[in-house]
Amino acid sequence: MPGPILCSQCDKTESNCNCDKYCTICKGQINVKLCADGLYYCPDCREACDVALANEYSEH
Repeated sequence: MPGPILCSQCDKTESNCNCDKYCTICKGQINVKLCADGLYYCPDCREACDVALANEYSEH
């Protein structure tokens, strides 16, 4: 079973990550969340790219 999803920059979980959080696609900083690929996305880009949130992905 896979472990928790980690930030691709610092290898820490979202709650422990101290990186500047911005969307990988548009560089926005509002409501960005760590996703299943280890990158941060805003809600619009996350939906457009159909990327699951890290906490949702790691629970399944």
